[in-house]
Amino acid sequence: MQDRTLEAAAPGTGQALRYKVAGMDCPSCVGKIETALRRLPGASGVGLNHHSQILRMTLDEAATPRATVEATIRGLGFGVEPADTLRVSEGDGVVTDAASGTEPRWWQTGRGRVTLLIALLVGGGSLLSLLAPAVSEVALMPAALFGLAVFGRRAVRLARSGSPFSIEMLMSVATLGALLIGEAEEAAVVVLLFAIGELLEGVAAGTARSGIQALSALVPRTALLIEGESARAVPVERLEVGQLVLVRPGDRVSADGVVEEGESDIDESPVTGESVPVAKSVGSPVFAGGINATGVLRVRVTRKASDNTIARIVQLVEEAQAAKSPTARWIERFSARYTPAVIAVSVLTVLVPPLAFGGDWHSWIYRGLALLLIGCPCALVLSTPAAIASGIAAGARRGLLIKGGAALEAIGKVRTIAFDKTGTLTLGQPRVTDIVPLDGNERTLLGLAATVESGSAHPLARAILERAAADGVPLRPARDRKAVPGRAVQAVGGGRLIEGGSPPHAG
Repeated sequence: MQDRTLEAAAPGTGQALRYKVAGMDCPSCVGKIETALRRLPGASGVGLNHHSQILRMTLDEAATPRATVEATIRGLGFGVEPADTLRVSEGDGVVTDAASGTEPRWWQTGRGRVTLLIALLVGGGSLLSLLAPAVSEVALMPAALFGLAVFGRRAVRLARSGSPFSIEMLMSVATLGALLIGEAEEAAVVVLLFAIGELLEGVAAGTARSGIQALSALVPRTALLIEGESARAVPVERLEVGQLVLVRPGDRVSADGVVEEGESDIDESPVTGESVPVAKSVGSPVFAGGINATGVLRVRVTRKASDNTIARIVQLVEEAQAAKSPTARWIERFSARYTPAVIAVSVLTVLVPPLAFGGDWHSWIYRGLALLLIGCPCALVLSTPAAIASGIAAGARRGLLIKGGAALEAIGKVRTIAFDKTGTLTLGQPRVTDIVPLDGNERTLLGLAATVESGSAHPLARAILERAAADGVPLRPARDRKAVPGRAVQAVGGGRLIEGGSPPHAG
């Protein structure tokens, strides 16, 4: 992927950069990266969203080249790529940007491969111990040394970048100590459990990001661009403001725009939450992601793909996920003091009993290392942000935009809710509740309505047909069915014209 060209900034002013950072599995990763980047000359406004994986910062490239930023992030063990350009995914017709691409499978990630290799080394070493007990003391040492090499190198890099009290450092010290006292089995199990824990955290973070991907999936991959008397398929990210696109019945609207020609009903529930299709005619606005129900439309594009309604909703969700709740802020402050305290207590556990009371060094070193591991605050730091991210993502999949963790926590204290419209409380499945005939009886009126609506896929037509079937009203044979998009449907039945439409049309 090529980075979008940015205008050169005047010396000292800096320019805005936007990157996607891959490989983060808990909020502590954010602190490690932000701490390292803030130490770079000319870097300011550093902000990293753990859930969307988007890094935003301002950089004076006269002081620090952009390549140094990327190298710093990669040196900490994370992937990085520019997030300023759109790309077309190879999946289910989805246009996404670099911030919301398809999540790789866990075994396709670097941490997944490391975990698998450590697991194989542990499994192989255990099998070797059973087959050759004479080498059991060293059979698991390769797994421990490999894990120590991977996580120890990362711990050293984090320490150099300003994060000495990292979980990687705690784990590396514990593993090294176990090897020094001859407990290779414990060291191997430590690195395996740590690798599995990191992998599971990464899977959980990817699940929390699925809500944003579901929003992006509302936009089709291609659009039918009208050129003269023909239309050709083009990627939606290539659409320019002012171009004409063709939207056929059953198609998703490919771009925000205004209807130039045609009439139809559009299901906008994925975007606006409106439960019933909205009638559109010349001059009506349409939104990317809506589903065209009946007529053919020609739409004039008013916003590019990177700025359409779905893209702005995605941005709002990302900002909402980035907002920290009071509980999350408290846990971060607590963990910043808690980690050094755990290290201090572990050191005292190792030194005080042997020196002051003549305790066995081997036993107390073992206990100190165990305390170092179980006292790690990683799970504590992860708990609240993960729960908040899952809640926001779940709301986004259901059409709810929750503005951050603070709002989500406040919902738990709410006792009364006022809704602005009944559509907010519905499932988007209309049904016939009342039949008021002006002439004749209800059964006759329902039969006429069902006759003219038979064969239609409109939600209101389905509601009428379901009511007719429930009441046992037979459908009359009809011919010459015709739809007047956004207004009415017509058919000839029983030798007369039957028309069903909205009250304004009937008037």
